[in-house]
Amino acid sequence: MSPEKAAVEERPSAAAGRALALEVEAVSFAYPGRRSAERVPALDGVSFNVGKGEVFGLLGPNGGGKTTLFKVLSTASLPSSGRALVFGRDLIADPAGARRDIGIVFQSPSLDRKLTVKENLTHQGRLYGWTGRRLEARIGELLSRTGLSSRASDLVETLSGGLQRRAEIAKGMLHVPKLLLMDEPTTGLDPGARRDFWTYVAELKREGMTILLTTHLMEEAERCDRLAILSRGKVVAGGTPAELKEEIGGDVITVLARDPAAFSAAARKRFGLEALVLDGTVRIEREKGHEFIPDLVGTFPGEILSVTVGKPTLEDVFVRRTGHRFWGEEK
Repeated sequence: MSPEKAAVEERPSAAAGRALALEVEAVSFAYPGRRSAERVPALDGVSFNVGKGEVFGLLGPNGGGKTTLFKVLSTASLPSSGRALVFGRDLIADPAGARRDIGIVFQSPSLDRKLTVKENLTHQGRLYGWTGRRLEARIGELLSRTGLSSRASDLVETLSGGLQRRAEIAKGMLHVPKLLLMDEPTTGLDPGARRDFWTYVAELKREGMTILLTTHLMEEAERCDRLAILSRGKVVAGGTPAELKEEIGGDVITVLARDPAAFSAAARKRFGLEALVLDGTVRIEREKGHEFIPDLVGTFPGEILSVTVGKPTLEDVFVRRTGHRFWGEEK
């Protein structure tokens, strides 16, 4: 399947037939260019839905449009066109109302490092008009849920990266939002802290919280209920991780050949299959790849330097839909 002809329609999913927490319809955004009339597109007709109670991932490389879309969904930027609804509230027509239903955890730290964890939460609560016993009770609840009760009086700057991220989540949830938006939430965390983070996300999901997060990490995207894969400002694929990998329809064979272009053309002619040259290697999709490799090597003796076979990954889905590797986006 050529990237230009690849369908971008999302398969029927867990969101179908369920109350929607977020509806994004044909959202586009462009930044001012160097010249006065110039506009640089960052989002191009992005559409997807998030069902209530889902953990939804926006997967894409740096430069794919994730951060721009996050700004739009958090009401920090207005889209050039299209609309987005949070539990039925229009982010453009009623941003103040929508913000009451949204909790935000930014990629960059937003805590005051010179204040304690509790002081940070207290100031956040007052911004939403919470005071007195109501605020104290809510802070105590969040400190307990995030495992920070014993660190409430500690300065933020003394906490580890994982504990700081927990404090960020507590801050984003203080006003009891229905939808939690998190931008690259595990950036800078060690493997142990990342495991703790996903354990906590699972707890929030069990409690009915709807979560949307951006990520460029394949292993994190695998943990989401559903995904929208972004490339150059467009949604190129959507569905559950399992559904997306099923479209590959077999194994992925990677061949290092003496002349990749010539080998690719010869393999297409001999076996009637697609063989895509990527970064000096040839990529082939084939059912029962391990059984096909002996035929491939036997047909082209001396041409193949090495060959590997593996089950499809989300990276393979991205390649199939775009024609280039995930990290090739940044170039």
